[in-house]
This record gives sequence, C-alpha cells and structure tokens, in this order.
Amino acid sequence: MIGIIAAMNVEMESLREFIDDPVTETISGIRFVSGTIEGKEVVTAVCGVGKVFAALCAQTMILRYHPDVVINTGVAGTLTDKLSIGSIAISTAVVQHDMDTSAIGDPVGLISGINKVQIPADASLRGQLDACARVLGVRTLSGVIASGDQFISSAARKEQIVSTFGAIACEMEGAAVGQVCYVNQVPFCVLRAISDGANDDSAMDYPAFVQMAAAQSVKLLCAYLRS
Repeated sequence: MIGIIAAMNVEMESLREFIDDPVTETISGIRFVSGTIEGKEVVTAVCGVGKVFAALCAQTMILRYHPDVVINTGVAGTLTDKLSIGSIAISTAVVQHDMDTSAIGDPVGLISGINKVQIPADASLRGQLDACARVLGVRTLSGVIASGDQFISSAARKEQIVSTFGAIACEMEGAAVGQVCYVNQVPFCVLRAISDGANDDSAMDYPAFVQMAAAQSVKLLCAYLRS
C-alpha cells in the first residue's frame, strides 16, 4: 500500500478523482480516503498546514493502514535557481529548518531523540519518482528539502536556510512526515512542485501558481502509480 499525504485540498483533490472504490474514514479530524489507483492500493490524506498536523497524520496513517511507503506531496518554494515555478523537487533528505537548540551546543536543526539533522529519504522510491518525471519530461532536482512552521517570503531567510542546510526547496510538512516515518521504519520521500521563489515576491506568486504547481505533483504521482 502507498500512503500519500498532502497539506491542502488543492494538492490532493484531483488525485482522489482517480481512486477506484474509495473508502472514507475520519480519524482525529483527518479524512483518509483509501482504494486503488491503476490497480495499486493507496491511502490518501489531507493533513493540514504545519509540522504538527503532518506528524499527527503520518503516525495515524502508519498505525491504521500500515503503508509500505509514504509520499508527502504538494508545493514548495524554491531555494535554488535550478528549480523554477512548475518544476519538481524530490527529497534525498529532509531537515527542520526551525529546529534550533544551538544555544546548548547542538548543531542547528538537530532533532533530539534521533540525533540527526538530516533524515534520509528512501533512495529507491526517490529514484522511481525521478525516472517517472524524466519520462514525462518534467524538470526535477533531487536534494535536501527543508520544512518549518513558516511561510518563507524573505530573501534573507531563504539565504540562511540554504547556507545552513544546503536545501533546494522549503515547505511546512515534509520533514515532520519524514521524522515519523523514520522512527516507524517506513520508507518515505517528499515530492514538491515549485509554486514560488521563497523570496520577497512569494506572497504574490504563491496564489497565482499554487494550482498549476499542485497539478504537476499529481501528474507525476499518477505516472508513478502507473509504473
């Protein structure tokens, strides 16, 4: 079974149109819709915005549905000139850019309890998603994806995240999903289409391009499910 988590309806609703024999169940306020797409078992969820909702959703999905892999999909801001609006970032690892216990001597981003800054995504899953993107002719870049409970819309903050973590994209949920999958030993990957530049223009770009970017993610997911 493939688990698919998005933060917002705009990132999920068109994918759910492809689900055959859907079954809906609401747990902890989150609506899980399961069924099959292209003959493959899936369970989907819209978790809500931010790391807490994302973690709540991922843990519930794992305990209730036991997915073999989890994909966090949706949109993100780019942190590199190699990713433009509509292109796709695929995670090699995830970090929490707003985790900071450096005042007591830890590296910025260190997650206490697992003692990691970067949580590695599943290399095989990443490779499959990247291969599907190449077939579709969709531009992708693999690298570190940074998550935090902030909408990044400042060139200065963007540069800080890049210089600290070497990240290629930023969003608000992927690293929380990654942490939950890591502690439960479930392979995961984050797949994000670029909706804005994570800079001073983001407040204008995001509303204009979020639907187009979300459609790119869904297009790639459908190709993956067909493969």
